[in-house]
Amino acid sequence: MRRLRILVLMHPDFMPPDSTDGYTPQEINNWKTEYDVVSTLRAAKHEVRVLGAQEEIRPVREAIEEFKPHVVFTLLEEFHNNVAYDQHIASYLELMKVPYTGCNPRGLILARGKDLSKTLVHHRRIAAPAFAVFPMRRKVKRPKHLALPLIVKALNLDGSFGISQASIVDTDEKLAERVAFIHERVETAAIAEQFIEGRELYVGVLGNNRLRVLPIWELKFGSMGGRSSRHIATEKAKHDTDYQERVGIVDGPANDLAPEVTARIQRAAKRIYRALGLDGYARIDFRLAADGTPYFIEANPNPEIARSQEFATAAQHDGLKYGDLLHRILTLGISRAKAGVSLG
Repeated sequence: MRRLRILVLMHPDFMPPDSTDGYTPQEINNWKTEYDVVSTLRAAKHEVRVLGAQEEIRPVREAIEEFKPHVVFTLLEEFHNNVAYDQHIASYLELMKVPYTGCNPRGLILARGKDLSKTLVHHRRIAAPAFAVFPMRRKVKRPKHLALPLIVKALNLDGSFGISQASIVDTDEKLAERVAFIHERVETAAIAEQFIEGRELYVGVLGNNRLRVLPIWELKFGSMGGRSSRHIATEKAKHDTDYQERVGIVDGPANDLAPEVTARIQRAAKRIYRALGLDGYARIDFRLAADGTPYFIEANPNPEIARSQEFATAAQHDGLKYGDLLHRILTLGISRAKAGVSLG
């Protein structure tokens, strides 16, 4: 790829240092994606400018007008500290007529709502857990069609935010308590889904029109919680590096899947990607039940792409080195802009 001017947008709190020397693994974990992207692009001789943006849009405009980037690599997952505003950044970049990486605005909107995405996917005849949504300041009453046990989550947040072992409820009383926790602590509506006992699988998809599906990846829980705990991707399991090392939580290729199950999951990932209008790159999450049924859990447009994260390690396993992966993501953003196609 020719040498590019690349503006990298990120949260100001995650602006990475020039080196990881002297930092603990937990400190590095906070900005590992930003560090890996910036350092890799600079090593490839691109002209990279980093901008922390969160409260004001003016610095973004000024950087674009002054730096004139060929493409914006956006690592922003929120704006004004609100995850619901990430699609506005994509829309703004489109209005500025600047190519940008990752998903288009409409795909970001459709994928964010766990209720909407499951409804759209269900209409494509892909298995998804039954669910109910509990808005703020409403009485919690479980619909008759929704059988216990359930897992209770924030409706519009990802990254396992607010998820712990207490998120799995097996009585109506515990359901009401956990919904209240989401309302009061997370300050968002709650969704309660049928809990699927099974394996936690992730499928990376890369592309705009022609899609590349990466190998199926699995989150393996080690000795997490002992016999009394369910194997779920809690906030601690996803983000606490000390805890991961202590109990042996790792991710890697999903071994021992029957060929027909592998093919079914990868086909479903493509169909979900298209049903939600995604482009650029995304990770589709499934739970694989004991009977071999893959249940769609959620779609994550613009997932974490740190060198050590599932998306990049699956790409590496598929023969796509980390630097090549980032260049592919850049190319997809540039080609979408050249085609004049926006799903926003």
